[in-house]
Amino acid sequence: QVHVVESGGGLVQPGGSLRLSCAASGGTFSAYVMAWFRQAPGKERDFVRAISWSGSSTNYADSVKGRFTISRDNAENTVYLQMDGLKPEDTAVYYCAGRRGTALTTRRSAYDYWGQGTQVTVSS
Repeated sequence: QVHVVESGGGLVQPGGSLRLSCAASGGTFSAYVMAWFRQAPGKERDFVRAISWSGSSTNYADSVKGRFTISRDNAENTVYLQMDGLKPEDTAVYYCAGRRGTALTTRRSAYDYWGQGTQVTVSS
């Protein structure tokens, strides 16, 4: 059973940056597509970014294009989300997720493993 734990959330002013981390254990991390989703209060959990097992391919939501970068370190079993140019509408709980296979799908139901989430609040 794969276990993932997010960290790095917090309060940041508009225009600021945060780096989220997701540490995985209990499985073959390098075999999984990893992704970040987010859920704002009263809204559905939405796709943010995904990365292939090798890190050579990524996918992103239009809302974060040019601002959020996903990366992974397979030696450390960790995936990162670098968030720059943060906006108040980026405020949400951010979740790390993993799935077997190779498709960089945006579908929430396609992901097998989920963390508990980390809160990101963008406010002045």
